[in-house]
Amino acid sequence: MNLQPRIYELLHKRGIETEADIEEFLSDKPQKTYDPFLLLNMEAGVDLILSSIEEDEKICIYGDYDADGITSTAVLMEVLSNLTSNLAYYIPSRFEEGYGLNCGALDKIKAAGIDLVITVDCGSVSCAEVEHAKEIGLKILVTDHHTITDKVADCLVINPMQPGCPYPFKHLAGVGVAFKLAQAIAAETGLPKSAVNRTLDLVGVGTIGDIVPLVDENRTLAKYGIRSLNLTQRPGLSKLIEGTSLQRGKIKSENISYVIVPHLNASGRMQDAKIAASLMMEKDSEKVKEGVETLISCNQQRKKIQSETFEQCCNIVEEKYQTAPFLVIDLEDAHEGITGIVAGKLKEIYHRPAVIVTPTAGDCLKGTGRGIEGIDLYSLLKDNEELFERFGGHAAACGFTMKKQHLDTLRSRLNESMGRILADNPELADAHIQADLKLEAGDVNLQLVAELKMLEPFGCENPQPLVSIRLRPGSIRKMGNQNQYTKFIGVLDDGREIQCVIFKEAKSYDELLKKGQPLTVTGNLESQTWNGKQYLQITVQAIEE
Repeated sequence: MNLQPRIYELLHKRGIETEADIEEFLSDKPQKTYDPFLLLNMEAGVDLILSSIEEDEKICIYGDYDADGITSTAVLMEVLSNLTSNLAYYIPSRFEEGYGLNCGALDKIKAAGIDLVITVDCGSVSCAEVEHAKEIGLKILVTDHHTITDKVADCLVINPMQPGCPYPFKHLAGVGVAFKLAQAIAAETGLPKSAVNRTLDLVGVGTIGDIVPLVDENRTLAKYGIRSLNLTQRPGLSKLIEGTSLQRGKIKSENISYVIVPHLNASGRMQDAKIAASLMMEKDSEKVKEGVETLISCNQQRKKIQSETFEQCCNIVEEKYQTAPFLVIDLEDAHEGITGIVAGKLKEIYHRPAVIVTPTAGDCLKGTGRGIEGIDLYSLLKDNEELFERFGGHAAACGFTMKKQHLDTLRSRLNESMGRILADNPELADAHIQADLKLEAGDVNLQLVAELKMLEPFGCENPQPLVSIRLRPGSIRKMGNQNQYTKFIGVLDDGREIQCVIFKEAKSYDELLKKGQPLTVTGNLESQTWNGKQYLQITVQAIEE
């Protein structure tokens, strides 16, 4: 391919080196996908589902309350509806039941006359719950994608992360696994490919929403998913796109991450995830309109409560934990639905792992945490597993329930462990922003921007590239309803001008910009169009002298 040298440099840094790999990575029609029957237990799982359909048994899809679980549920409900009308779904309450399978829910499902439960996005290590399901006469098939470090549930499990699974790509989202199951069912039954491919809009949303690596097969699913979303005829998504002022045909991965996914998640955070799940399957225009209005209202409520809680947490950190290498913050009255997001914001601001705990039933605390890059949060908490009643997660995020009396012990141990890690690896605490490319003035042009856009969709393990460039700040003006943002002209070494905008912590750079001296600016290089004319712009992430 005929690309600018700096693009080849960037691709090589990201491990994409051969010409064939580069062509596949940049292709509008990627081909990297694998036979669903390579997934361990796929053939047996499909046989179980089809025999259940032949016997006219009732099937329940058991999902989760986030965007991945919601879209996974909708994918299987839609595809299986081509084969049977004996379908139901169940999504547990974040507040009353928590994540994953639980025995009370299985009892309700059995009482409703269900014969087969198919989990999506959960269940791989739900050993006791699966045994309970079998004891009460339920057949169960688990489809999941989470890391397995404990004993696997004693049933058919389809999960690329399980030991012994030969599937070539291990990092599918829950909706990706559900989609592979749908492909396998279609192959066995002769369903047209279109019956499965119609769900690609959901697959794109769930894959991007679950922050799985956007490489390999996930990149294929995300690209076709985004394309499908921009053309979607699904009433719920169409109305949500309209209601959130997105432009059909111009939706990118960041619009999914920062607009569509938060609205889907908001229903489970503030009310009930079934609102979003039913919206993904609803065809009645009045119910769709009502569902979208509810999601928008939930998201507005979520943002307000989140902002208040974040401010409260920052005050606690400044008062009590300024020097703590691991933030463990206990809040008496925080809304459970937003603690995970707030923990994520705390780790970004303070560049430390953060856990927020809130009271729950039975003299217990419920905790949710987020980790920083280079730290395996799951392993840190796993080392203290005896303190937890229930615990799960992965390297970047975790959740647990514990007795209140263990909180001080947990806080002390986590700070000790993190202190030792930082003593050996002090660079982990460095929040310095590292550029992917250091550009000279001659490198900066619209063609480079066009070729950078070919790396989309951006996301986990393929972030939007950061470039650094030396320039001198020119005219400066403030933007925003509280003058909280800054726009300035940057003059490059060759005399050309580039527009620079700062949204994050803009006021902290005011004095530096006023000096008018040459600076190194790091940020995302983009193009903007005004009055039919294209111009270059950097969305600034950091400035150094």
